[in-house]
Order: sequence, then C-alpha cells, then structure tokens
Amino acid sequence: MSVWPRTLSLRLALMFAVVSSLLLGAVGVYLYQSLQREIAWRDDQALLGRLQRMQALIGDSESVDSLRTRPQLYENMLGNRDNLLWIIDNTGQRLIEINPIALPLASLAPTSAPKLADSPESPMLRLAWVDIPSAESHLTLIAGKYLGEREQMLSAYRWKVCLAVTVGALLAFLLGWLVSQRGLKPVRQLAARAATIDVQHLHVRLEPFKDVSELSALSHALNQMLSRLEQGFAQLSRFSEDLAHEMRTPLSNLMGQTQQALDRSRSSEEYQNLLVSNQEEYERLARMIDSMLFLARTEQPGSSIKRESVDLHSLVGQLCEYFEGMAQERGIELINETRDTLNADPDLLRRALANLLSNALRYSAADKPVTICSLHTTGGLEVSVHNQGDVIAAEHLPHLFERFYRCDPSRNQPDDSGGLGLAIVLSIMQAHGGKVSVTSNHLGTDFMLFFPTDLAD
Repeated sequence: MSVWPRTLSLRLALMFAVVSSLLLGAVGVYLYQSLQREIAWRDDQALLGRLQRMQALIGDSESVDSLRTRPQLYENMLGNRDNLLWIIDNTGQRLIEINPIALPLASLAPTSAPKLADSPESPMLRLAWVDIPSAESHLTLIAGKYLGEREQMLSAYRWKVCLAVTVGALLAFLLGWLVSQRGLKPVRQLAARAATIDVQHLHVRLEPFKDVSELSALSHALNQMLSRLEQGFAQLSRFSEDLAHEMRTPLSNLMGQTQQALDRSRSSEEYQNLLVSNQEEYERLARMIDSMLFLARTEQPGSSIKRESVDLHSLVGQLCEYFEGMAQERGIELINETRDTLNADPDLLRRALANLLSNALRYSAADKPVTICSLHTTGGLEVSVHNQGDVIAAEHLPHLFERFYRCDPSRNQPDDSGGLGLAIVLSIMQAHGGKVSVTSNHLGTDFMLFFPTDLAD
C-alpha cells in the first residue's frame, strides 16, 4: 500500500514540501557551519593577538613583577569573564593568572611559536600559548577563551534554523497545494469532459488543450483511443447485425420447412427429403460457427502458432488434388507454380490457401485456369492466387476481408463460408505478422499473401 495520498494535488504539495525542506535544510547547515568556522577563526585570531600584546607589554616593562602591580593594563585587554590569561615561569609558578571561572589548566608542550589547541582538561576551553625568554627567566604566555557563550549562541542559531526550515516546509506545503490546485484545473476539466463520453457518445472528442503541452499529448492520445473504440464498437455492431442476419436465414428455412411438414401427414420419402434439406442448413450453421470459433481463437492476444518449415509446392499440390473434382466440374485447371519454403504453421497456412482456392474456383470463369505461384520480393515472400472472372468493383476491394461481407449477397451458395472465409485468411496472416491484399482488373483477380523475411527460408 502506498504511503502517498491518493489525491494528486496533495502528492505534489508533499513533494514540494519535502524538496523545500531539503533545500532549506541544506542552506541552513551550510550557513551554520560557515558561521561556526567564522566565529572560531575570529576567536583564534583574538587569542593570538592577545599573546602578541602581552609579549609587547612584557618587553616594555622592567619585569613581570611590575606588571603584577599594574593589573589594569592586561585586565582591560581581556574585556569579560570568558577571557583567561596565565603567565608561568620555568618552575611552573603562575606569576599572573586571570581565571574568573576557575577552569583547570593542564600542562602544555613547550613551543617557540604561538600554538592553538583545545584544553585537554576542559573541552570548552580554547588555548593559545607561546614560550618567550625574559631577563629574569623563561616564561610561558597562555591566553584562553571559554567557549560556553559561543556554544549558547550557536545552539540558539541551530534552533532558529530548524524553526525556519519547519515554517518554510509548512508554507511550501500550503503554497504547493494552492499552486497544484490551480495547475491541475485543466486535468479536472479533461476528466469531466471524458466522464460525459459513453457508448452513445463515442463520437465526442476531447478538447486539444494546446496551451498545456502535456495535456495536449494526453488529449490527442485519448482522442485516438476514442476513435479506435468507436471504430471497434461500430464493427462489433455490424458484426452482430450480420451474424443475426446470416443465422436467421438457415434458421428460418429450418423452421419453415419443419412447420410445413407438420401441417399434415407426409410420406417417408418426403420426410427423408426434409431431413436432407435440414442437414444442408445444419452444415451451413456448423461451418459458420466453426469459422467464428476459429477467428476468436486466432485473434486472442495470447494465441501462439507452431512454426515449421513448409514446402509450398508440396502443400499446394495437396490442395490442388483436394479441389480437383470441383475444378473439373467447371473445366478449370489448377496450376501450381510455387517453388519456395516457408517457416509457418502448416495447418493455418493450408487453411488460408484452401479458402483462397475455394473462393477462386467459386468466382472464376469456366474453362479458365487458376494459378498459384510464389515470388521473392523486397522484404519477404509473396504467394498469390490468380483467377480469371468478373472484375471486382473498386468500392468492394477495401471491404472484402471484413466479416460477412459479400459483393453480391444474392449469389450465396450452400457450400460457402458464410462470408467469413476471407476474414479467416486475414486473421491467419496477422497471426504470422504478414499481410493480405487483393487486386482486380480485366486480366483477372489476384489475392496475395505477403510473408516477412524471417518466415521465408
């Protein structure tokens, strides 16, 4: 389950708040560290400067004892109780000590150059020291700075940074929510417009939203989807109407013949003729249902085909033998001019070519040959079925592969495929990733199956 709210405006506001918090926090940390380094550098410079001034006072005085009698000289240099000062001789005796808060002083390593370090006895004490020679003895000058006040100031600054980040995040959330509400207004308009589109209004299209490039692309994609849905719904409606029309004819024949036979007693021969007639209608319905089931299986998204190496000449030769009787009845010669092999499903390929051959024999002129040939072309292999018959009008050509489409419905024959034969051919070719096309002129009609290069051996 997502931790983000379902409302897009709240998601954007939260994201804006998180980004603002990270940005403000990074800026606050940078400023805090910069201030910390700057204050530490200034304190160190002040300690080193104090050492130099004490060296100057010792050099200008007759002895350290004379400085001890005039404490106002160096006490004024310290300024407040956080500044400390020690002057120690070579025996470890503290000749001068200004330590109002009584911090312990650890032994320090001798050094001829000024040195800075934190006190090992007290982490809150910063020290600067140097060893100098004098007329009386070897002296060690130590200047210290108690860091308590600095830490209090930095602590207050940290709280202010955290408070600023928190307030900034809240303001960023509120402003982000207001901005997202206003910015997502076109999305709500798009959703409201899309909500009005139903089955009866698939022709309605969404506004282009040209002022917003993202919504313009989205509305364009949705309009294309609506166009496809409208086309598919119209095709489904036509399919339902055609299916009802195709099934009504044999059912009406069956019902009419049966009712007529039941009007009065019939002879055995009449009943036998009725059963023969009904059998033809049953076979027609069976072929139609079988074709519809085949189309449903092949057009499923998850359907797969078994590809094998198929010898076209041998497969077409078997089909020519199968249709030889039908061809001889009309004096048609079947000519097999295929010479190639295909990597395809042999059963599906056989059915596609059988449908084309049956269609060619049905509409070819008598005593004219039907030729099946193959040809390698750019990008693949083309298998064509050519017959010489009546020219198909140009307005019918784009619709020949639609379900239940017929150029002349009055020419239905008992053994036809119910207007689904060419639709099955199209479905088979789509399953193989190929294409099917048709041309018709005074030289004859050609149905062409195009297989891409990866299927042509």
